[in-house]
Amino acid sequence: MPPIPPVTKALMLTCTALFCLSYFLPLTLWFALWPLGSPRFGVWQVFTYGFLHSDLMHLFFNMLGLWMFGSELERLWGQRRYIQFLLAGLLSAAAAQLLVTWLTQSPVPTVGASGALFALLLAFGMLFPNRTIMPLFPPIPMKAKTFVLVFGGLELLLGLAGASGVAHFAHLGGMLGGWLMIRYWRGQPPFGGGGGVRRR
Repeated sequence: MPPIPPVTKALMLTCTALFCLSYFLPLTLWFALWPLGSPRFGVWQVFTYGFLHSDLMHLFFNMLGLWMFGSELERLWGQRRYIQFLLAGLLSAAAAQLLVTWLTQSPVPTVGASGALFALLLAFGMLFPNRTIMPLFPPIPMKAKTFVLVFGGLELLLGLAGASGVAHFAHLGGMLGGWLMIRYWRGQPPFGGGGGVRRR
């Protein structure tokens, strides 16, 4: 097993450390993503919410996904481009969630790296579409492109069904941000003429 690359390792350690610290400090009050109408909302929260997690299982599955998909993408892209991509997923997920909470008048804050993780999942499916992976749920081997389509479709259905407790549209927002970032790097519409010129 190759070593975990530095940015991925730093993110996993930071999220784990903050999860432990949250037992002693009210980090959610300051750094979770509160709805726009809340007096607790702060601009910095569109970034900081991604480092907090609600419970141990939430942390475990996000860190597992970060390790599974992020490690290889960081080795492929390098640290700078990898960080840019994570930020695109994180911020687009925050924008989607702020829109949803504004439309539904939800007072509940959002935490978790899932938006950035779903961006990584989309990128993995685009770059390695025929790579066979074995998800934990369901434990059925499938190609990466199939995995992305299945989980993207589930998130959309669950979001439209109003399933509570999970920010499904934030996950989809993260996928959208990741897709747009890859299009930008490739110089494809809506950012270029479709000539496939890779931006540096």
